[in-house]
Amino acid sequence: MPWRETDDPYRIFVSEVMLQQTQVERVRKKYSEFIERFPDFAALAAAEQREVLEAWQGLGYNRRALALRQAAQMIVRDFDGTVPADPAVLETLPGIGRATASSIAAFVHNRPTVFIETNVRRVFIHFFFRDREDVRDAEILPLVEMTLDPAHPREFYWAVMDYGTMLKKRYPNPNRRSASYSKQSAFEGSDRQVRGRMLKALLDHGTLTTERLLSEGGVVDEKRGTRILKKLLAEGFVAEEEGEYRIP
Repeated sequence: MPWRETDDPYRIFVSEVMLQQTQVERVRKKYSEFIERFPDFAALAAAEQREVLEAWQGLGYNRRALALRQAAQMIVRDFDGTVPADPAVLETLPGIGRATASSIAAFVHNRPTVFIETNVRRVFIHFFFRDREDVRDAEILPLVEMTLDPAHPREFYWAVMDYGTMLKKRYPNPNRRSASYSKQSAFEGSDRQVRGRMLKALLDHGTLTTERLLSEGGVVDEKRGTRILKKLLAEGFVAEEEGEYRIP
């Protein structure tokens, strides 16, 4: 994985955001292309929103693209282009929650932070909670802290994550016994799919009328389409001028 073969804080930061809700193989395909287009925080911070969304296509959850660009702008403006080492400070960046803040601190700065992500959770449930259901992350975190190698946190988490990936292939997914486990809702026909289609249509065509945009989004129910479009406007994904929509 290319993000494991670099000590560039920017590249590691980007990979952690990409990996939040996307499988490794999909990230691997887009990561190098994204880095080539935006090689550092300054380039990403200066990029147009449209450019970032174009580069993000295929990764899903487009909010992360906007948040990543905003985080880059904050890092350039407030931290002189340097990734903060303190997870509490990292959490102040757009799109960065507690777990991602801790993982960035671990992988960028080699800090022995304690966090859980899906593969870490899988390993610890498999070994320590074999006969349990509804295992809470609050029960897992102390075990992660106890077993973490404080001198080599990067290598520790890499090993645990790789082992978690292997476990998924060999055993019924232990994460199904997590209290936080929920089956992802179907993508086909979802609002998320419609949003993605609308954004892609605007990236492809520049500006579109409401009628054309709803059509490109595959929306049959005009009321539903208008609701989704209003949300895209409110979130800053699109702008409207004289009845036409575009990505700002």
